[in-house]
Amino acid sequence: MSADFEIASPLPGAAFGATLRLAKPLSLEIPDGLPEALADGGGLLLIQGLHEIADTPELLVDLSRQFGPEVEDYRYTLTTTNAVHTKVPEIFLVSNMAPVSKAPPKRPDPQLTADGRLPVQYPHRKGWHTDQSYRRPPPDISLFYAVTPVARERGQTLFANGTLAYETLPADLKAKVEGLEGLHAQPGTGRSRESVLSGHVLAEQPAHARSQRQPVVRTHPVTGKPALYLCESGQMDWHDGPFVGLEPGPHGEGAALLDALMTHLTRPEFVYVHEWTVGDLLVWDNRCLVHAATWYDADKEQRLMWRTTVRGNPGALYVGEAKSWVPKEQVTA
Repeated sequence: MSADFEIASPLPGAAFGATLRLAKPLSLEIPDGLPEALADGGGLLLIQGLHEIADTPELLVDLSRQFGPEVEDYRYTLTTTNAVHTKVPEIFLVSNMAPVSKAPPKRPDPQLTADGRLPVQYPHRKGWHTDQSYRRPPPDISLFYAVTPVARERGQTLFANGTLAYETLPADLKAKVEGLEGLHAQPGTGRSRESVLSGHVLAEQPAHARSQRQPVVRTHPVTGKPALYLCESGQMDWHDGPFVGLEPGPHGEGAALLDALMTHLTRPEFVYVHEWTVGDLLVWDNRCLVHAATWYDADKEQRLMWRTTVRGNPGALYVGEAKSWVPKEQVTA
């Protein structure tokens, strides 16, 4: 146990994660030892009661810097300006309120499982992804802070553990993913499963916005453990993928494999469901977790969340790589 915080694990109702209780307010001290706690917790930390961040958003950036050398500045990541905090550009806004006006996910159909539970498993639950997997090198850590969450039992964030999923992957699927690469696409480029099924005509993408290869089994650079690393419909390339070297397209061999992998990865025993309260902060490791958002009534409720993204230790595979999303003219300027 650190002198800077107390820790309890796993998170309630989950097989991984940890709850942190800080010894001092962030304004007095940013604690040491957080990356180690994140690794020990299987890639997910919950810190509650951080109300001071809402008044001093720079504290979120200061805390983020404990997890890696680079906190992303969203002015330089192809992010629309209305989703960037006006005073702290390292903060990305997730909100249904103006000027962001981002709609929540649709409700699953049916809205509950057969036993009356919240759907978490793919394909009943849609939207599973890991942040910015369409970029190389992909990011390490995300921090997500609740400024104005919606009421409990909606607007949750779900997490699935790729390490636990890989450990229990059936032998035939382990053999199929050995050395396999996924092809990850930036949302909005017309390469999602839905876009390809609808016959969307693809536009030529500049080099910095093209789909990127990523290993399906990714070795974590800190723990050394292998984890499944893939997304589903909206963040894979369904025109040329979703996997390199397998039959492409929504009805191909690759699609069947992705559906099998995502169904396994999001089994309820690998999932944590977070019910948000004001001042909650979740820290998650994109190198071994996927996550998904859930529905809330955007016509009646307002939601504002802040996210930061930390980079710097993607693993040996990416050593020396330039950032794929930065245009070459910016790199050489």
